Amino acid sequence: MGGMGADCTMGAVWLTAGARAGATLASGQILSIGRNEALFSLLGTLYGGDGRTTFALPSLQNAAPNGLTYVICTEGIYPRER
Repeated sequence: MGGMGADCTMGAVWLTAGARAGATLASGQILSIGRNEALFSLLGTLYGGDGRTTFALPSLQNAAPNGLTYVICTEGIYPRER
């Protein structure tokens, strides 16, 4: 994980040229629900996983322009209900 920390909203996706704290590459990784309960509560199994012990991040590496990558905020501010 790489640079924005508590300044990003959990589940937000953005395009970047470098690593950001609190964010992970959006490349379809399978994550443990037990270690990422808050993020799972936002994403569910929308991008994959079994929904019992695992879930997946979106896979956006093929959508990013050359030299840039998409990341997803995995550690940050939990979005409030409106």
